[in-house]
Amino acid sequence: MTFKAPDSLAEQIAQHLADRIIRGELKPGERIQEQKVTQALNVSRGSVREALLILERRHLVAILPRRGAQVTVLDAHNVTSLCTLMSELYILLAVAVASRWKAQEDLVPFLDIQRRLRASYESQDVKAFVEESFNVMRASYPFADNPYLQETVENLQPSMNRSYFLALDERKAEMSNYLALFDQLLEAVLARDLAKVRSVLVSYGQRSCQLVISALAAG
Repeated sequence: MTFKAPDSLAEQIAQHLADRIIRGELKPGERIQEQKVTQALNVSRGSVREALLILERRHLVAILPRRGAQVTVLDAHNVTSLCTLMSELYILLAVAVASRWKAQEDLVPFLDIQRRLRASYESQDVKAFVEESFNVMRASYPFADNPYLQETVENLQPSMNRSYFLALDERKAEMSNYLALFDQLLEAVLARDLAKVRSVLVSYGQRSCQLVISALAAG
């Protein structure tokens, strides 16, 4: 495999490994050996080490003394902790959009994402559905205008992506519930109803958490 610009080599390697972790090809607790990755991807060992540091910052890998890098473990406590925090970050972003949009045109990116979510649901494309759900957050960044919030969300997003992918892959029927919640969220944003924004996203976070924990138990 060959990697090219525009992303840095380490970022591309990190994304490749992250995709494998998210899809479950690299299992929780599995060791990631630098030499094997170097040989498999035909890249330098230094680039692989840098990629693993990126994955550690994104909570997909833990680097342990004398044991190297291994895929982080998904358990009920970790999932609950992550969902609780991400729910509050989602609320911050959604409140920013609801408070600061000025014209209907400002909401067009969210309506486009809504259409793509429906298309992904109809084709039962779990990966595309999860990716589009996170595009909602990225479309919200300009309204929040908070680089610290954006960095935090971006670093936590791969772990949430991993959790959502696991849950949706186990129960594709649940995708319809995500669509309904997103519809409610857009209505609340349009009405600038901040209390409803919080209520919808708290419900979303709780449902997501329960779904992931159930999928973990079933696995």
